[in-house]
Amino acid sequence: MTSPDARMLASQNIVIILCGNKKDLDADREVTFLEASRFAQENELMFLETSALTGENVEEAFVQCARKILNKIESGELDPERMGSGIQYGDAALRQLRSPRRTQAPNAQECGC
Repeated sequence: MTSPDARMLASQNIVIILCGNKKDLDADREVTFLEASRFAQENELMFLETSALTGENVEEAFVQCARKILNKIESGELDPERMGSGIQYGDAALRQLRSPRRTQAPNAQECGC
């Protein structure tokens, strides 16, 4: 599935990353870094080259995706509370990420003073 297909089937705010794998096998490369980078830029994709063998950029791919999703939530582009947003919180306590917890002054009736 190409990126335009994914965008037609998913939320318009979908985060897509193009991962060039097997970075450690540079001699066997079929696509240059420049070609892949240009394709990613033209299609508004994030791009990283990774190597499962060495571990290079494997974790970074997930971190960058998560960071971009979080930025979209914080900017209001993505609303996790909206059905069909593609975002789900794993724990109800995490819903507080959008609005910081406010410490409330105790109610006069609850006050022990």
